[in-house]
Amino acid sequence: MPDRTPDPALPVVALVGTTATGKSDLALDLTERLARSFAPAEVVNADAMQLYRGMDIGTAKLPVDERRGIAHHLLDVLEVTDEASVAAYQRDAREAIAQIRADHRIPLLVGGSGLYVRAALDRLEIPPTDPAVRAGYQEQLASGGIERLYALLRERDPVAAAAIEPRNGRRIVRALEVIELTGRPFSASMPRKEYVTATVQLGVRREREELDARIEVRARRMWETGLVDEVRSLESRGLRDGATAARAIGYDQALAQLDGRMSEEEAIAATAAATRRLVRRQESWFGSDARITWFDASDRRVVDRLHEAVAAAVHEADPLMHENGTHD
Repeated sequence: MPDRTPDPALPVVALVGTTATGKSDLALDLTERLARSFAPAEVVNADAMQLYRGMDIGTAKLPVDERRGIAHHLLDVLEVTDEASVAAYQRDAREAIAQIRADHRIPLLVGGSGLYVRAALDRLEIPPTDPAVRAGYQEQLASGGIERLYALLRERDPVAAAAIEPRNGRRIVRALEVIELTGRPFSASMPRKEYVTATVQLGVRREREELDARIEVRARRMWETGLVDEVRSLESRGLRDGATAARAIGYDQALAQLDGRMSEEEAIAATAAATRRLVRRQESWFGSDARITWFDASDRRVVDRLHEAVAAAVHEADPLMHENGTHD
């Protein structure tokens, strides 16, 4: 029977950063380098919207034929009518990480959804849910509008309100639900910065001007490569009924175009603007985590530098491990 005990010298590796930094391609390059030096690696997705089956163009999901034969976990696991759940993601991500480690491989968590990254890596108690309480706040959202509900959250938990995008009705409702059920601020339920398994977090970023230019190109390319047709196809599978999927950046704007509420150019511009707002929030989230070591994604030697950071973590855990995965 093969040994299923994880090698303690092989850490969980997380590659994080904002949208449009090029994490997916860098992850492939890093995975190939790790396979040549320490052990094979497999990618675990930490992008909330890439969980959805069929949401490919708007999420910049790597096509299967561009994954270089590298295993990717937690892509295409939800239907567009499903609501994304941090609790379900935490369970599935940790299960995938445990399986990869049991196979003596390196889990490489890749994504920009900050809470999902933390749910996979850190000690995080998922707050309770109550459909009746949630329905009450959803009714308030529908009848009174998002501004009024956001003002209520700001009154009850200013810290949580500052961390939640004011137009994200689902997260506002969830925060108020947790506050009512626990009697504590929603912000008190945020994860502690304490890893459940030895982890090395690597962040990649780009200069603001370069990143904004990449966002503009990314938004326009969505339309050029068929996002509107993708959205039409997803409509037949219930996209408009999806509490999470229909609000995804690009998809929301494409639906507005199909409804005649925006022209194509307006939809592209709105997608780029929404992406820039998302990037600012991601920068704030990841920037607050001092455990992340940052690298310039535009550096031609960035993969070398990322690999060196992982090698340093491996050698710290096991000074006798060589870069061919063997020990003295």
